[in-house]
Amino acid sequence: MEPPKVSPTKTGPVSSIGNDNEEPYPSLSDYHDYEPNLEFDDSELQQTPNSGSISADFIHIEANGVMTMGTSPVAEFIDENYEEELADARDENFDSLIFTTSSYPEVGETTGLEQFNEIAKYNIVDVKGDDSIGRKVIVVYASRLPPVKEIDHGLFLNYLKCTLEAYVKQDYSLIYFHYGLTSKNKPSLGWLVQAYKAFDRNYKKNLKALYLVHPTSFLKFVSQIFRPLISAKFGKKLNYIHSLKELNEVVQIDKLDIPYEVLEHDKQLNGPQALPTQLNFQHEPLIPTQQFGVTLQFIKDHYNVTIPPVVQQCVEYLEQPDALETEGIFRRSANVSKVRGLKELANEGQILQFEDPHEAAVLLKKFLRELKEPLLTYELYDEIVQFQSWSKEEQLRNVSILVMEKLPEDNYKILKYITSFLSRVMERSDLNKMNAQNLAVVFGPNLVWSELVSMSLAAIGPINMFTQFLLLHHNEIFMI
Repeated sequence: MEPPKVSPTKTGPVSSIGNDNEEPYPSLSDYHDYEPNLEFDDSELQQTPNSGSISADFIHIEANGVMTMGTSPVAEFIDENYEEELADARDENFDSLIFTTSSYPEVGETTGLEQFNEIAKYNIVDVKGDDSIGRKVIVVYASRLPPVKEIDHGLFLNYLKCTLEAYVKQDYSLIYFHYGLTSKNKPSLGWLVQAYKAFDRNYKKNLKALYLVHPTSFLKFVSQIFRPLISAKFGKKLNYIHSLKELNEVVQIDKLDIPYEVLEHDKQLNGPQALPTQLNFQHEPLIPTQQFGVTLQFIKDHYNVTIPPVVQQCVEYLEQPDALETEGIFRRSANVSKVRGLKELANEGQILQFEDPHEAAVLLKKFLRELKEPLLTYELYDEIVQFQSWSKEEQLRNVSILVMEKLPEDNYKILKYITSFLSRVMERSDLNKMNAQNLAVVFGPNLVWSELVSMSLAAIGPINMFTQFLLLHHNEIFMI
C-alpha cells in the first residue's frame, strides 16, 4: 500500500465554521470512499519518493511541534510509541495495523456500569449542551487522561460507547482539546485504530463537525495516516482550531469547563488578550420586538401574549402531518444561514415562513436555549438533578409539585403548551422515530440549566430522565 501523500502547501486552518454551502444533513459513506488529503504545510513533513512505508527516521519533531527532516527525540506532546509503531509498518503492510485484532477486549463485552466509575472520575469526556446551531456538543480533554499504567484502555473504550450512545443518535459536534497529551498518557496507535473501528456508522454519520483544538503538526500527520479508514465526507467535517477565540464562534467556551492548563497554553500561543473570556463583548441593544435572548416577561410585555409568537409559529408548522411525521425531527440540523435569517425575522416580529420541518425544529430548540433564564428556571435546577434519588412512589408527586406549584404561571403555561405538542410528536414515533426518551435527550438540556455551573454528564442524565418522565406522564401532571 502506498504511503500517504502530502497535499500542496496551504495556509490557515481547515475549517467549515459557518459554511452555508454544506449539505444540511451530510453523512459518512462506507470505508471505500476515501478522504482527500488533509491540508497542512508540507514543509513540516517530507518523504522520500521511493519510500514504501512510514518510518520514524524521516520525522524530526521539535519541542514546538514542528516536523522537519531528520531524527530527533520526541517532543513533550508527541508520544514516541507512535513513531515506533509507524516505523514497524516498514516491514508490514499498513493494512495489518488497521485490520488485525488487537489485544484490547472487544467493545460490548459484559462490564457492569459500576466498573466505569474508575474511568468516569477523570472527566475525560463530557456532554455540554448544544452548539450555536442546535447540535449536541461532546467534549474530550486530552489533558485529563491519566498515565497509561493507571487506566484500562479497553474499559475506557467501552465507557465511551456506553456513555455517548444516547447522544449520537442525533446530529452532534465533537470538540477535542489536544493539549496535554504526553508520552505518559497517550494511548497506542493500535488503540486509536480499534477505537475508530469500534464506533459504528451510527456514531459517524451523525457527527457533523469534529474540532481539533490546538493541533500539533503530528496530530495532523496522524490524521493523514488514518486516511485508509476515513471517508471523503468525513474530511469536510474536520476543523483545526488554533485558538479559543476561534472556538468561541462555534460554542460558548465558558460552558466547556476548559482546564486551566489549556487556557494557559492558549495564552502562550495567542497572547492573553486573545482569550474570549477576557474580551468585552458588545451586546446590541434590545428592540421591542425581540424574542431571542430575552426573558419571557420581556416578550409578554411587548407582545401582550403568554406563548411567545416564535414558539407558536414553530409548533403550528410542525403539527402539520407532513412535518410531524418527518423522520428524525428535532435530531437533524438545518441550513445555518436559513436558521439565522428566521431568527432575525422573529426578532423583528415578522411572520415566519418555513421551507423545511428541520428549520422550525431547530429554531424552537434555539429559542429555548437562548432564553435569558431557562423555562424551568434556575431555582428548580437543584431539585431536578435530584430526580434519580427519588423513589418511584415519589416521582409523580414531586414532579407535579415542582411543575404545578413552584413554576411561575407563565412558565407553566408555556411548558404545558410545548409538552402537549411533544406528546403529539410521540404519537407518531412509528414514523418520526421520536419517542419520549429521544425527545428528552433533545429537549432536556434546553429546558433547564444551572446559573452557576456548566452542563455536564453528571447533570444531563437526571435532567433527561426528568424530562422523559414529564413527557410520559404529561396528562397526569398537567391534568389535561
